[in-house]
Amino acid sequence: MNSIVLEVEKPLKELEERIEAIKGINSSCKVDLSKEIASLEKKAAILKRDIYENLTAWDRVILARHSKRPTAMDYINNVFDSFFEIKGDRRHGDDPAIVAGLASLGNITAVVVGHQKGRDTAENISRNFGMPSPEGFRKARRAMDLASKFGFPLLTLVDTPGAYPGLEAEQRGQSEAIASNIAAMFEIPAPVVVMVIGEGGSGGALALGVGDRVLMLENAVYSVISPEGCASILWRDAKKAENAASALRITAMDLKRLNLIDGIISEPLGGVHHDPQAVYKAVKKEVSDLFCVLSGLPVQELLKRRYEKFRKMGVYEERIR
Repeated sequence: MNSIVLEVEKPLKELEERIEAIKGINSSCKVDLSKEIASLEKKAAILKRDIYENLTAWDRVILARHSKRPTAMDYINNVFDSFFEIKGDRRHGDDPAIVAGLASLGNITAVVVGHQKGRDTAENISRNFGMPSPEGFRKARRAMDLASKFGFPLLTLVDTPGAYPGLEAEQRGQSEAIASNIAAMFEIPAPVVVMVIGEGGSGGALALGVGDRVLMLENAVYSVISPEGCASILWRDAKKAENAASALRITAMDLKRLNLIDGIISEPLGGVHHDPQAVYKAVKKEVSDLFCVLSGLPVQELLKRRYEKFRKMGVYEERIR
């Protein structure tokens, strides 16, 4: 049973529990309740589709943070045929909030970098809840340099509330590490695919967010600030995070309409944790196809398109005085 139940899911959960109870009665007595069960199951299917096709931005934030949502390592282990992890930034140490290394996908050798959250409290603490420190971003930069040196395509898996905001991180050059990664990703002479698999939070996400194609899972979110942080600033009340989530336009559908991302990968009703294998299969095909298509472009054309893609984002007005 999933540990998180959305408010809008409660009627469905109650109906599903009722169906299970009737099934128990049906199997333990001589009364035939199969018609009643079939009727309720049909009702549940309709209700399920109605709920999950009309989720609010805040509902999707909750799903993006779901404790059973696959992590970067889950995708790496299920999408790629093999993975050789690299550790450390060769300056300070290793940051478990970032995973990086070489991977194989059929006959393709690729570089993969991702934010890594934990499955439980202990693992989340050891992974710092997926919030990288400078050494994590510099480890990611090491991997990016491998992609540049050998011409390997790069996949980044974005899933972080944001970069770690602690004093020690600032002392070790947090902002410089993020900026350095963003600049480096514009110059990688090989295909770069970015995939937001959960939370895409602030500069911590942008440090892995520059690519020829930027994709999002259907229930992922991507924003300059968390809804709670936005609500605290605008209304001085973090409890208004639901209002902020809607105003920020952070869902995959919002961002596709704004031309800030290139595509959306569908999830099963209720979220990827209901059928992760189906999503792994879809991701594998999408990544493989994009690597092949992008590899066919001349390097200078690839870099030019990547630069122009991000220059076109946003709306601004020039005033001549």
